[in-house]
Amino acid sequence: MRVRRPTSWSLLTVVTIAAAAACTSGSSATDTTSTPASQEQLAADRLSGRYAHYDVVAYDSDDMKTHIISYGFTDLTEENGALVAQESFCSSEHRSDQPINVQLSDTATQAIQPPPAPVTLTIADGRARVSRPETPTGIGVNLDDPANDPLPGDPNDPRIADDDGDGKPGVTATVTVTGGLEAEIYLARREIFAYVVDEQDDGSLVGSVTDHSEQLVIGASNDAFLTQSMWVQYPDLAKSPILLVPVDSGWDCDRLMEERDRLFPPTPEVDW
Repeated sequence: MRVRRPTSWSLLTVVTIAAAAACTSGSSATDTTSTPASQEQLAADRLSGRYAHYDVVAYDSDDMKTHIISYGFTDLTEENGALVAQESFCSSEHRSDQPINVQLSDTATQAIQPPPAPVTLTIADGRARVSRPETPTGIGVNLDDPANDPLPGDPNDPRIADDDGDGKPGVTATVTVTGGLEAEIYLARREIFAYVVDEQDDGSLVGSVTDHSEQLVIGASNDAFLTQSMWVQYPDLAKSPILLVPVDSGWDCDRLMEERDRLFPPTPEVDW
């Protein structure tokens, strides 16, 4: 159960007016008034902290339906009067409706490093809603303008980055097809996601993810895997849930994955 934090004095403005009486009286009077904190300010203080992060994005492509399941952390902090979300990732899984397994190493997943994002905080019936905006972020590629620069398709492009440190261009995913066919594909990707989550009685935050990410296959260990696929998020956002569970600030990826089954629902299968 989440322990609710007491209201921080940093959120209250206290104004004290002291008036001195005449010297001959030797008495003084103090009148203290305070400005109440807004519901948004109180919610920001209540929600600040570290959360174990679980999200699913359901994709459709021409030849496959896919779930990408991501695990990591969301840290909510108050900065200059705003609530800011910082995502960091630990591990990911892939599920599809085809006899294909795709694996992205934890090193590659952890290379996804979105910038801090000020969120929109609204209150309805005493419950907080947190809306995180899109923050386009390159992985396997260095983009001067991550929101607008086109992704390079040439593995020799100087913007290509070996973000998972395996000596190969971009980030590497391993694809295994039933029957024993296996290959590595090398990706340049732009992560573009946003989410809306609502506060629950237990302190968790529950909602859905919207995703407009892009990727290009810039190389492969087998030319049969060089085909580009256009992935588009499945329109039913119920298939793309997000769950944020409050945890201690000292948690790391090892602890998160040890506690995965206690914190989060079973890995979903493609069922649409």
